[in-house]
Amino acid sequence: MPKMKTHRGTAKRFRVTGSGKIMRAKAFKSHIMTKKSPKRERNFRHETEIAEADAKVVKRNLGLR
Repeated sequence: MPKMKTHRGTAKRFRVTGSGKIMRAKAFKSHIMTKKSPKRERNFRHETEIAEADAKVVKRNLGLR
């Protein structure tokens, strides 16, 4: 059986922490920033954990399962 290849698009979008959690960037950060409040913009900078329902597919694409 050949080695499983990492899905490169997934690898660029997600990050695995030391404890094994999968982190993603927040949406709506790219454009039309003038109408968004500074507080909202600051909160976009931080990563968040992915939903449990998405974890199985992302882990497979990253070669973790």
